[in-house]
Amino acid sequence: MQNFKVKDCDIFYLSYDEPNAEKNYHDIYQKVPWVKRVHGVKGSDAAHKACAERSDKERFITVDGDNIINEKFIDVSVPFDDDINLANCVISWCGYNVVNGLIYGNGGLKCWPKEYVLNMKTHENADPEDVASQIDFCWDIRYLQMNHTYSDVYNNHTPGQAWRAGFREGVKMSLDRGARVPIEEFKKNHWKNLNRMYIWQMVGADVENGIWAVYGARQGTYMTMCTDWDIVHTRDFEYLNEMWRDIESKISLNSIEEEITKLGNDLIGELDIPISPKPLDPQQSSFFKKVYKNPSRGVESFISKE
Repeated sequence: MQNFKVKDCDIFYLSYDEPNAEKNYHDIYQKVPWVKRVHGVKGSDAAHKACAERSDKERFITVDGDNIINEKFIDVSVPFDDDINLANCVISWCGYNVVNGLIYGNGGLKCWPKEYVLNMKTHENADPEDVASQIDFCWDIRYLQMNHTYSDVYNNHTPGQAWRAGFREGVKMSLDRGARVPIEEFKKNHWKNLNRMYIWQMVGADVENGIWAVYGARQGTYMTMCTDWDIVHTRDFEYLNEMWRDIESKISLNSIEEEITKLGNDLIGELDIPISPKPLDPQQSSFFKKVYKNPSRGVESFISKE
């Protein structure tokens, strides 16, 4: 048995342009005074490499800029089976999304092997022929998926932040291992991803700016599945920020529900997905989050039972 301890790792607060980044950094600094920070590095691959280059340990943990961590995380230890080579694995904990109540890897805490990160080629550094690595990390290395949740994801501080979070997941949850699929193959995608996509497109009106995440998720799925828009742009926050500025100039809070409903009808017509044109209202969204049970991320067969 090998006993992994969070305390044995460097911890990095990794932020880019999140409007709540300073507030969240103050929070983590109170809980983890030795936390290191990487801020404003363009490109997900480059940002994670910046963490690896500054890490003094074999492994480091990233806390995204929209996260508030549970202080109990610092004392976490996990007994892994001896046949698990942690040098080739990312340990992934769940994050709780305050907009829609989803609990999965999106926004959750990650523990990375330093040498792997220094040598990986993903996102902006990916080989153009490597489709799976263009907008995500998780297809070229083994992810050890923990079922415990040690952070809350607050990606709704502003309408733009909420829209961008929803849009990116609307794209990613539509893909199969990072690749766009034909419409006739769409419903063969992993059921967990499809269900999460539906929830992103329906739930969130009960929290501030949550309705913009709903709009973003619907727009992301529509542009991925119903147009020839280049999904590689999903990784480029500056591109997405420019998209948001255009949306902000055209759609107001008074008209957002009409736009969401229009997208809902388009998605139902094109993809035959089981959402309603109108998203859940605030009371319904709140009720959903109270009763919905997130699925397990799978049997943790790699954890020692000794």
